[in-house]
Amino acid sequence: MPIYRAPLEDYRFLIHDFLETEKHRDLPQYQDLTPDLIDDILSGAGTLCEEVLHPLNQPGDEEGCHFENGTVRTPKGFKDGYKAYSEGGWGGLGAPAEFGGADMPALLTMALGEMGMGSNQSLAMYPMLTAGAYGALIATGAEWMKKAIVPKMVSGEWAGTMCLTEPGCGTDLRLMKTKAVEQPDGTYRMNGTKIFISGGDQDLTDNIIHMVIAKIPDEKGQIHDDLSTVNFFMVPKFLVKEDGSMGARNGVNTGGIEHKMGIKGQATCVLNFDDAIAWRLGPKPEPLKPGEKRSSSAGMAGMFGMMNAARLGVGVQGIGIGEVAYQNGYAYVHERRVGRALTGPVEPDKPADLEIVHPDVKRMLLHARSFVEGARALACWTTLNMAIAQSARPEKDTAGLLADLMTPVLKAFCTDMGFEAANLAMQCYGGHGYIRDNGVEQFVRDARINMVYEGANGVQAMDLVGRKLGRKGGAAPIALFGALSSWIAENEKDESIALYVAGVKRGLEALQGATMWLAQNGMKNPNDAGAGAVDYLRLMGIVMTGWMWAKMAKLSVGKDDAFHKDKLMCARYWMERLIPECPMLLERIQKGSENIMVFD
Repeated sequence: MPIYRAPLEDYRFLIHDFLETEKHRDLPQYQDLTPDLIDDILSGAGTLCEEVLHPLNQPGDEEGCHFENGTVRTPKGFKDGYKAYSEGGWGGLGAPAEFGGADMPALLTMALGEMGMGSNQSLAMYPMLTAGAYGALIATGAEWMKKAIVPKMVSGEWAGTMCLTEPGCGTDLRLMKTKAVEQPDGTYRMNGTKIFISGGDQDLTDNIIHMVIAKIPDEKGQIHDDLSTVNFFMVPKFLVKEDGSMGARNGVNTGGIEHKMGIKGQATCVLNFDDAIAWRLGPKPEPLKPGEKRSSSAGMAGMFGMMNAARLGVGVQGIGIGEVAYQNGYAYVHERRVGRALTGPVEPDKPADLEIVHPDVKRMLLHARSFVEGARALACWTTLNMAIAQSARPEKDTAGLLADLMTPVLKAFCTDMGFEAANLAMQCYGGHGYIRDNGVEQFVRDARINMVYEGANGVQAMDLVGRKLGRKGGAAPIALFGALSSWIAENEKDESIALYVAGVKRGLEALQGATMWLAQNGMKNPNDAGAGAVDYLRLMGIVMTGWMWAKMAKLSVGKDDAFHKDKLMCARYWMERLIPECPMLLERIQKGSENIMVFD
């Protein structure tokens, strides 16, 4: 059976030493965040994931979810695992205290999220989705919803989902057909079908609160292929009265569950809304004036808030899968004997040396580990910037720009690399990795969805290049380049970290060159931006992770313990093996789209 150990030591290093959380007590939710409290939360989360969630991961994958007579059942043990998660208060770790939560900062909910995804992505997704849904209700819901519904979601009694995709409409929401018609009492009647709805139905909770986007017809009863009438709605599985009591079953029916490549313990459902009663969230759209066109509706804001949180959460899924895959690959190569070391037998009294002696095996594991630990630092740094953006500090605007810029990078780069890490770990097993009994092939299958949902990674790249770079006159990349340049200038004379500063500088030069090329050519020919977007996002991911490694290397130089020596080893690997991709990616971006667009 696969193993999993929560990366507690690394999180303690990142939170206490790398981010120096003690210096951030002025930030929202950080006031009472003592080192002891942080360590207690991390330890408790680690125990939950190691002892409760992880043992259910492989059996849950083998059994999968069941759909019988319109009812969904999760795999054996998932109910008990979910109950332990909820009763421990983990589902409300980041929720405000007024709703029954612990009001801890996103830095700690991110750590919990990564451990949950690494130990059992299928099961951990149920409470993760619920947290996203109640966060959206807190931001956009009516007061009675906040009082009657949110606390039950925080406690885990009720779950939540996000319902966006339709049979003929994924990312392009303009083509959505689900509609909601206003009723005299202010509610809406919703009709349509949503697909690929994670946690769309299950047997873990008494009720499910669906967060749904749908179109409101115009005065002629028509819906249009644009975003002008898209709005955000709350649609409970069982109707909820304003005092919080449950009523009759709503018109939300499960049409089936998807038969998937991975995350088989997660109930991914087809949901049919048949005259379902829905409550609109956010401001009511103003009627269009004659001849007026609207690019989007006010109701889209709530949806985008939920989606951005989900994108960051999925990026963390990539890190979690990379971590557990690496751990198992590392364990296997210290048990399996195959061949002899190239420089001569390491253990001549044995029939063969351990697999770990081979350079390419070491390379594969170092690639996975340097990604996981570097990306984890980048996710923590971004999460801290999100908190700074909500503070009264002078640098709050810059922090907000940097966090916004990193959102598509974390989602796409971390899931691309998480899949790479899972593949490399499986490769360490040779043919045994292809056999289900060893469990590592599950990580490859589970990791693959992370690159697809919450906006496929190519879409994330287009968001980065097409929206994030040029917003506010390019303020975000200007802020980023300023931060990187300042750090290089501050540390360029420090001989002890010269290798790492040089790597960051090389990466920054390529990133600046690519940004300038896109600015000059992408507006003239949008296909040039589209053709280079994926390479640009990877380039930014490599540079930013390299910066994190350089900063961690600075903290580790001169320390003789194994932990800090390993940090320097991984930092050097990134500079020697990943940073050299930067000029190659720049060259590919600069080739533009001419030849690509010839393809018919």
